[in-house]
Amino acid sequence: MPTALRVFDDLKRAFDFATPPKRVVSLVPSDTLNVAALGRAGALVGCTDYCELPEDVVARLPRIGGTKNPRVDDVVALRPDLVIANQEENTRSDVEALVRQGVRVYVVFPRRVADGLAHLARLARIFGAQGEDVAKELLGRGYEEYRAAEEARTKGRAVRAFCPIWMTPLMTIHGDTFISDMLDLCGAQNVFADRERRYPLAADLGKAAPLPADAVGQRDVRYPRVTLDEVVARAPEIVLLPDEPHPFTEEDAAVFRALDIPAARSAAVVRTSGKDVCWYGARSVGGIARVRALVAGLVR
Repeated sequence: MPTALRVFDDLKRAFDFATPPKRVVSLVPSDTLNVAALGRAGALVGCTDYCELPEDVVARLPRIGGTKNPRVDDVVALRPDLVIANQEENTRSDVEALVRQGVRVYVVFPRRVADGLAHLARLARIFGAQGEDVAKELLGRGYEEYRAAEEARTKGRAVRAFCPIWMTPLMTIHGDTFISDMLDLCGAQNVFADRERRYPLAADLGKAAPLPADAVGQRDVRYPRVTLDEVVARAPEIVLLPDEPHPFTEEDAAVFRALDIPAARSAAVVRTSGKDVCWYGARSVGGIARVRALVAGLVR
């Protein structure tokens, strides 16, 4: 008998696969694309309301709700032999509810572009696709683009960048996030890389004393709420407004173009694809080059 493949998810839990999964529900838009990009779209039997790509694949799949509120009973009814979830996008309670019903839930949490490519490689192994041309070409291009970006980063000056993820309240990203790493890889230095989220809200906005670390506990501090005055003080040379998770509009862009910042003075406040900066794995293969080109095009 063939030896079972053992892999570990990002919660360090072991998963043994005697055969590749044949009925997969993806609770993560990035991973719906990843599975399909590896040539295993036929294994997908369900996805979330927010899964958009590939369009022809998701058009035929049953939808099981949002990433934050999937209908657990609908997922179970699809009889999946594997559910792919994300520690950040999906809730712990939903994952635990699925596990209690005997569903195998593989939880991922890439915080770096390289982590996303490594995750894609693990998926290729899980699906038995690692030796196939589609997977080898995809992963080969991904690592090639990554190495090229790394080399270019060592030779050029990093541009100071502001990338919000929500408008009201205004929220942005700490350095320990996938988006920040993608920007850094592509030559854009996150001006709020050192800024953690403070609790309570008034503290995050500089109107009260923050809670001590022991009181914050396990709460996520990687998405601070900031003020426009803070943005001005950080003096970004470019402002990138992604279309997800918040769909930034031209009206939003006008707010930043009115600020006394280098980005506004050089017309370097632009809207861009959220998928390129925050979808890990297959999307990064082409996204690295697109983000690099965007950043380079804004530098004057």
